[in-house]
Amino acid sequence: MAISPSSNSPRPTYAEIDLEKLRSNFRSARKFIGDDVKYMAVVKADAYGHGAVECARVLEDEGIDWLGVALVEEAIELREADINSPILCLGGFFAGQERELIQKNITTVVFNKEQIELLDRAAGLVDRKIPAHVKIDTGMGRLGVRWDEVARFINKLETTENLEVEALMTHFAAADDPLENAFTDLQIERFYDVVAAFEAAGIGPKLVDLANSPGAVAHPRSRPHMVRLGGILYGLGHDIIPRDISQPKFKPVMSLYSEIADIKRVSKGESLGYGRTFVTGRDSLVGLVPIGYHDGYRRGFSNKALALINGLSAPVVGRISMDWTIVDLTDATETKIGDKVTLMGIDDDRSVSAEDLAGLIDTISYEITCAIGSRVPRIYRHTK
Repeated sequence: MAISPSSNSPRPTYAEIDLEKLRSNFRSARKFIGDDVKYMAVVKADAYGHGAVECARVLEDEGIDWLGVALVEEAIELREADINSPILCLGGFFAGQERELIQKNITTVVFNKEQIELLDRAAGLVDRKIPAHVKIDTGMGRLGVRWDEVARFINKLETTENLEVEALMTHFAAADDPLENAFTDLQIERFYDVVAAFEAAGIGPKLVDLANSPGAVAHPRSRPHMVRLGGILYGLGHDIIPRDISQPKFKPVMSLYSEIADIKRVSKGESLGYGRTFVTGRDSLVGLVPIGYHDGYRRGFSNKALALINGLSAPVVGRISMDWTIVDLTDATETKIGDKVTLMGIDDDRSVSAEDLAGLIDTISYEITCAIGSRVPRIYRHTK
């Protein structure tokens, strides 16, 4: 959850969230995909670290059709912030949460008979039909009714009195990988076979929902009724969406900043940081930056990442600790205490992106922004 900075001179480490870029990314995706489908904005994991409530408000203002979260708790946070758009719990729910779902008008995914029974019973207590989205596992191997076992699930649904199947959905395993297009196509075929089976049983869904961000961009057959946009809304995914295909334009929404807190001179041959993983090869000037791995500036960036200061690159040297990072200022000798440090973002004509940082530790850009910790305040900007 995002926290607000103190008015009493807080630590100068913060994430800046440009909400106009969020608007622009959504508009760009909608223009690319078209107006003949519905749009779900995925704001789970605190909107990939960007702040779910603030991002949901902007997207609601843009006319988003649905908001997607992972947990019932995330959905409740949005409702308590007066977010009124339809909300879907993509991860389903756990026993004991069914009544709150109904009370707060939150829709859930279902994928086993236990969930059906709990939701049907809770809906019966308020004497009304409750919509649900049935998740189908077409090859992801994660949540969902297996595509080849739907007959038994349909039989179970037919015994309920208070549930309405509003949507059928699935999730792609490798829609971002052109080398896996045959498998993505197989998932699509399996899913449409399941839709046909539901329709034959008289349980025709209002919505058919397959596509995540890479599916929506790279696989037009996967966007019949609704698409689920996640990373691309936040300007992430240049390391996920295939680069050689047509795609919407999107810009990073989050930047990460701090300041130089101290500067010191060290002689050639001195070691820096825990484990002595860096030894100076020359007389050096180093700066201390108040950010560390507890803030989500990953330990794996040690001796690999670059920070930007006054338009110049400053290598991260030594092992990143829980609260502090050391940067080499030897080639940026004009740097002063209090100068701004860009750890992710743009400084003059240089930039460090979430994709750049992800590449240093063999992960994806989504994980980089999701990992920015709660003690890093989110500062929200509306820039044109």
